Amino acid sequence: MKKTMIVFCVSVACLFVFAFSLCVNALAVSVVSLDAPLCVVLDAGHGGIDGGVSGKRTGVKESEINLSIVMKLKPLFEDAGFEVVLTRKTDGGLYGAASKGFKKRDMQKRKEIIEEASPALVISVHQNYYPSAFLRGGQVFFDRESEGGKAFALFMQKQFNALYAEEGVKERSALSGEYFILRCASAPSVIAECGFLSNETDEALLTSERFQARIAEAIFGAALEYLSVSAGA
Repeated sequence: MKKTMIVFCVSVACLFVFAFSLCVNALAVSVVSLDAPLCVVLDAGHGGIDGGVSGKRTGVKESEINLSIVMKLKPLFEDAGFEVVLTRKTDGGLYGAASKGFKKRDMQKRKEIIEEASPALVISVHQNYYPSAFLRGGQVFFDRESEGGKAFALFMQKQFNALYAEEGVKERSALSGEYFILRCASAPSVIAECGFLSNETDEALLTSERFQARIAEAIFGAALEYLSVSAGA
């Protein structure tokens, strides 16, 4: 009897996974034209001598986690038929020589890549940090002048809140912000702060390959939701 129940449960689980996969693929097909695939720019924040913030316990660099999540996000979009452009593909920065003014050169190069791509969406991946070690969860920023950016951010914030709710973290709100990367294209652009490296529990999650994959899935799901709704508007 137990063996029969185990087989039944496994079968149900497999059917659920298969059905979920079909739903995601159907949604992707509804917003992506095979003749003219939509372009998405994935921006892994920081890099090179600019490591961003560091983990409170492990000292892990934000730049490393950003790139790792982007590399998990890239195939999700590609498998759904999107064209994907990365601003940063390695641990290095985009500033050339590590000399005075490197940050400005780095950001300018990212802008050039984004402008050349003419994307439908821009997603800049980062990790958060705050003096108080109690803050947790993902938070999304958008340009206050972009209605599309705000709508996209709200979908992504919903995904982040659902993911972190499983960890007992209260909901956060998407916020507007005046950031250079959000104004490099007319396309909806967001900064995805995936968690707080100033919190040891978040840090443990963010350094986990499994949780990074779930973050990537949340971002991807938000992009599909936004594109599906905006296409039908």
